[in-house]
Amino acid sequence: MAFDEVLAGRIRTLLVDRDDVTEKRMFGSLAFLVAGHMTVTVSGNDGVMVRIDPASDEPWLATAQPMVMRGRELAGWRTLPSTAVADDALLATVVAHGVRFVSDLPAK
Repeated sequence: MAFDEVLAGRIRTLLVDRDDVTEKRMFGSLAFLVAGHMTVTVSGNDGVMVRIDPASDEPWLATAQPMVMRGRELAGWRTLPSTAVADDALLATVVAHGVRFVSDLPAK
C-alpha cells in the first residue's frame, strides 16, 4: 500500500526551513529523517508514526497508539491515524515533538 502523498506534503511544509531533513522510502512508507534520525513517517497503512519522548505527557499522546511491529511494541514510537492528524495544528504539534526529541540526539 502506498503512503498518503498529501499528508507527506503537509509534513514537508512543516520541515521546509530545516537543512538537515532527508526523506527515505521504506516498506511502503515515507520516513522523514532529521540529522539522520527517523523522526516521523507517513505510513503506508494510514496516518503517521512519530518518535516520542517516552517521559512526555502531552495531551495528544492520549489519542496515539503504541507502535507494534511483529507483535512487539516499539518503545519511543507512537502512531496516529490520518483522521487524528487531519487538523494542521495537531500535525504541527506532533511533528515538532518528534523534531525536538531527535534534536537532542547526536547527529548521524
